[in-house]
Amino acid sequence: MMETNSKVLKVTSFISEMKDVARSFKENDLNVGFVPTMGCLHEGHLNLIKKSLESCDRTVVSIFVNQTQFGPNEDLHSYPRQLQSDIEKLEEVGVDVLFHPTNEEMYPSGHKTSLQVNKITKSLCGKSRPSLFIGVSTVVLKLFNIVQPNKAFFGEKDWQQLAVIEALVEDLNLDIALIRVPIVREADGLAMSSRNCYLSPQDRITALSLSRSLKQAVDVIRQGTTSSKVISHLIQQCLLEKGGLEIDYISICDPKSFKEKEQICGRTLIALAVKIGKSRLIDNCVIEEF
Repeated sequence: MMETNSKVLKVTSFISEMKDVARSFKENDLNVGFVPTMGCLHEGHLNLIKKSLESCDRTVVSIFVNQTQFGPNEDLHSYPRQLQSDIEKLEEVGVDVLFHPTNEEMYPSGHKTSLQVNKITKSLCGKSRPSLFIGVSTVVLKLFNIVQPNKAFFGEKDWQQLAVIEALVEDLNLDIALIRVPIVREADGLAMSSRNCYLSPQDRITALSLSRSLKQAVDVIRQGTTSSKVISHLIQQCLLEKGGLEIDYISICDPKSFKEKEQICGRTLIALAVKIGKSRLIDNCVIEEF
């Protein structure tokens, strides 16, 4: 259960030390929760962490900007890093361990192995970022092997990424319970993201078109429109209404297979990705059966 925040946060950058800590947790029959992050922690991350603190005896958070999931023209080197601020947040909520490895620790010279989840990685973000999910799958499996958690907590904003990790856990018979946590939004509807810090004041206003377009789509669907083509056009109009962004994709698809749907029937995922300034932002909503 959730403990007071008076405990001392253990910080380690070494795999061997993290494994020793994980082993001691196992030997004491402690239930371990894990929240993997790339840092620049916001309320969305903290919500995941609090879920772990509430349901697990010990909580481990990792901060690692994983180089293998970034493409050659993406924001690896400029990705926001604020380790000291992150540590203060983790101390405040009462996290037990921060695992903060270096690139060299996670990918030593001679590293040869990567992992690929097939089929569900070919569309949406996987289409425009072909190295993304190989990098994600590889680092997540490595982190799972190092931390040895009983539960791992992931946000539904990265819906496709979560589906990939679910497939990894199922296909490789990992004894880890994945806990889905709904999207956390700002008061104005913007989905929380570390990359939001890139946004200028004008870009920040433009970014609201993502959640606004999804809300409009849901309203129209509830009024009886089920054509994916019509809904996609409506979303496109809303996104481009005031300019300032470039659409990567608008997908109306099955939330498990990610196959596109011509008609919205049964459970349906609407997923968006856009480029605003230096930021690539994603958002989504799920239409339940109606």
